[in-house]
Amino acid sequence: MSHRVAVTGIGVVAPCGIGIEAFWNGLLSAPGEGDRREVQDWDPLPYFDGNAKEARRSDRFSQFALAAAAEAIEMAGDLNVDPGRIGVLIGSGIGGIDTTEKQIVVNHEKGGRRVSPFLVPMMMPNAAAAAVSMRYGYQGPCEATVTACAAGTHSIGNAASLIKSGRCKAVVAGGSEASLTPTAIAGFRNMTAMSSQEVSMPFDQRRDGFIIAEGAGVLVLEEWDNAVARGATILAEVKGSASTADAHHITAPSPGGVGAIRCMELALEDAGLSAADIRHINAHGTSTPLNDAAESHAMAKIFGTDGGPIVTSTKGVTGHALGAAGALEAVAVVLSMQHGQIPPTAGFEQPDPELPELDLVVGEARDWEPGPAMSNSFGFGGHNGSLVIAPAT
Repeated sequence: MSHRVAVTGIGVVAPCGIGIEAFWNGLLSAPGEGDRREVQDWDPLPYFDGNAKEARRSDRFSQFALAAAAEAIEMAGDLNVDPGRIGVLIGSGIGGIDTTEKQIVVNHEKGGRRVSPFLVPMMMPNAAAAAVSMRYGYQGPCEATVTACAAGTHSIGNAASLIKSGRCKAVVAGGSEASLTPTAIAGFRNMTAMSSQEVSMPFDQRRDGFIIAEGAGVLVLEEWDNAVARGATILAEVKGSASTADAHHITAPSPGGVGAIRCMELALEDAGLSAADIRHINAHGTSTPLNDAAESHAMAKIFGTDGGPIVTSTKGVTGHALGAAGALEAVAVVLSMQHGQIPPTAGFEQPDPELPELDLVVGEARDWEPGPAMSNSFGFGGHNGSLVIAPAT
């Protein structure tokens, strides 16, 4: 028996807003400026009961995850489930690189005896998932998917599978990233992945790279019947998901988006839907030349270019938060359903004649009648992830 998967809570920490209300308003606003999107005025203390020592022992990416999880779990309410049936799956592309980089400097300048004993538990990519699990006493599967920019999407898809199979009654799932360190930024810049114009322009002819960002998105997924029985407010339903590999190149997508095509096809199959059922796509849309081209051709292959789903890339505002990106975008899809609006693709001005014509939201948010939506993520290493999310009915 396959169980339905309800979304009963969402939480977010993003450069355009902390908390879902600020995040939504940010998605409808003009993007920031500069070569990065940083969470401004971040204060972790409220999420550690004011304990500054405990906050210092958590890397910034773990702090973000705890904050986003706190909002999502509060929204979901009392799950009324055996803690052994509640999982935590929070992915990250890089993990605690801020801690790692700082402690390497300490080791170089002051010697090994001055390296923090908390280095390892702060740097490890599973630290965020572990922190949420320990904070709330959830004793089910506690894992961290590390699949570059697809990590958040894969975490949510894997969490949904745990519920569908009956292993878990609920899973706290998402992604978190805080990689705006000097070395990480230099690495991305030197590989020409970042925009030299310091503007994110998804699918635009002028696009030349992404704007690196940080943040966290978390969803509480719950077995549908359990959510109904306890009177929870169901925000949406995760209908299906898929994961594939390009097996092509460490950074470049496979030509024509072959891996992405298969991933979207499998997600539709898992959801029991056809391409014609999808009304909206929150695209990966990083603003890199190769990725946007491959994704455009993949979407056109599956959905066509005439009367296809409404497409947007929220990265025009949020920037690219790497392993957190897919989770932030899944939250954006749920909010789009709640508000009956799809945010615009900020930064898009000049159509690229080399790309298929898609129904891209530009300029202002577009009203829509919510229906099944797809959220896509494609990461370095050839990792592809797709989610199918539908309104709660």
